Amino acid sequence: MIPRYLVDEQLEDLPVLYKDVIVIGAGIAGLFTAIKASEDNEVLMITKKSLLDSNTRYAQGGIAAVISEDDKPEYHRQDTLLAGAGLCSQEAVDILVHEGTMGVQDLVRMGTKFDVENGEFALTKEGAHSQRRILHANGDATGFEIVRALSEKAVANPRIEVWDDHFVIDLITDDNVCVGALVQKPDGQRLIVRGKATILCSGGTGQLYRYTTNPEVATGDGIAMAYRAGADIRDMEFVQFHPTSLCYPGAPRFLISEAVRGEGAVLRNIRGERFMEKYHEQLELAPRDVVARAIVSEMEATNSTFVFLDVTHESADMVRHRFPNIYEYCLQYGLDLTTDWIPVAPAAHYMMGGVRTDLNGETSIARLFACGECSSTGVHGANRLASNSLSEAIVFGRRIVERINTLPPAEQGFRVHMDSLERSDAPIQAVVEKRLKLQKIMVRYAGLKRNASGLSKGLEELSRLSSIFRSVITKREEYEFANLLTCALLTTKAAGTREESRGAHSREDFPERDDLTWRKHVVLNREHGSTEERIEYV
Repeated sequence: MIPRYLVDEQLEDLPVLYKDVIVIGAGIAGLFTAIKASEDNEVLMITKKSLLDSNTRYAQGGIAAVISEDDKPEYHRQDTLLAGAGLCSQEAVDILVHEGTMGVQDLVRMGTKFDVENGEFALTKEGAHSQRRILHANGDATGFEIVRALSEKAVANPRIEVWDDHFVIDLITDDNVCVGALVQKPDGQRLIVRGKATILCSGGTGQLYRYTTNPEVATGDGIAMAYRAGADIRDMEFVQFHPTSLCYPGAPRFLISEAVRGEGAVLRNIRGERFMEKYHEQLELAPRDVVARAIVSEMEATNSTFVFLDVTHESADMVRHRFPNIYEYCLQYGLDLTTDWIPVAPAAHYMMGGVRTDLNGETSIARLFACGECSSTGVHGANRLASNSLSEAIVFGRRIVERINTLPPAEQGFRVHMDSLERSDAPIQAVVEKRLKLQKIMVRYAGLKRNASGLSKGLEELSRLSSIFRSVITKREEYEFANLLTCALLTTKAAGTREESRGAHSREDFPERDDLTWRKHVVLNREHGSTEERIEYV
């Protein structure tokens, strides 16, 4: 059903540009990796909007790394494995917790200015962390500060060429080797970009759901194009819903950082009752999946569409200083974080799964790498520990560059095997309508709570949207919808396969975690279908 390429153009006839390294996407993964790669390579960065448009920009809480003398990599490791609910790669987690500090030092050298108190990094604590190890910037604008610093450095770098407003349609492969990408320019013209290595840094899939903390660019492009190219896609059933996004009439869903709870905020239902003691011993700082489902349970029990986040008992000066952006944003809608309880509800936030990689970020396709949210390195398991995502991007970004620097130059010639698929040039139904339909299907059948009949119904309804794969498509929103539909099908299929509840994946018909049967990954491949990858813990 899902074709190898989204277009049927004869690729051999297109103009070709060569760069050593092709980086698809921006955010912390794309920017950091491009800057590191430029030390020994000519780099091309391709973004479908701009360097400033990514999930990273909206990251509030911070970046997790072992900085304090009271902290140890072993503590960070234990917290990460516990949150990951038995599906983390121990090797990948060890790499993260031991190399994260070095990555933070790289960010500082690249111009990132983290908050400092008394001459040392200011550290906070977030859900499921046993120590204060979260570095932040400008209070609650960590992601924006990182993007600011890295984008300025990238733009000023003569060895990095940046293409804004360009869309990568597909990866080009020859005998399971990635040779480059098919790119569409803003004027609609297409060309092929060749390189010795291609790095997917294209972010997550938040736009699968109607309510999300992600920007509109988060349409799963990298995961979808890697799947079409034949790469292994892993753990797509594990979608993290952030427990606390602003839920207020007239206001977009806006992330209320976990760090607010880390600084003392509590959750109350609409009756004003604090409820987390019924669900977890860590209360408001329990793992995100636990808090999100607890909130949904309270909403259902009280027939409400939200619960309250209450930080009014903390110092008003501290709240305004520590969370200036959240404070100002809420104030725009008449909500004062220092005196009002803030209405919140869960929203789609982070994709734990993605393109399966090894410990050097290389996928099952040679010379194709994945970094950041679109990758599945094994760090996050079934549920990402708060603020580990930014750490993962810089740690594995560095490793990707080290691996790329060992590669020989790419061969000049390549062969492309196109589909023999007949495509219709009939008018396409308004994509905005199809996208909303997809989002409603995912919320209804593949959201926080799932069951076999709902997932089967979801697949059935999603399949009715598949005419996009047989259409002649030329516009960015059409490519994005095709990619969203691909990711929706992968997520729903994986969720139907995993017959247990673990981490961010909750099955009403299989409510218990089943380590005997399901301590393994669901891997999806366009050529080989669904397979399982067992985890062997030592």
